[in-house]
Amino acid sequence: MRVSGPSRGKLTDNVSGYVAEAVARQLRHQLLGADLLRYQEEHGEFTEEELTQARSRIFGAAGLDGSAGSA
Repeated sequence: MRVSGPSRGKLTDNVSGYVAEAVARQLRHQLLGADLLRYQEEHGEFTEEELTQARSRIFGAAGLDGSAGSA
């Protein structure tokens, strides 16, 4: 099957958008990681209580068992 005309452009736009979002997500992840490391260097490691609060805020009740944040 050969794709041409407007359909081909739409497919390219969809793939380009997907790739751009994936790259942006990876950059945000890396920047957040760097910020968290910098914070810990200045203020010490996060306590279990702080980690539990963070998981709860990010993942809701599902994050309280610790499994959601281990990926």
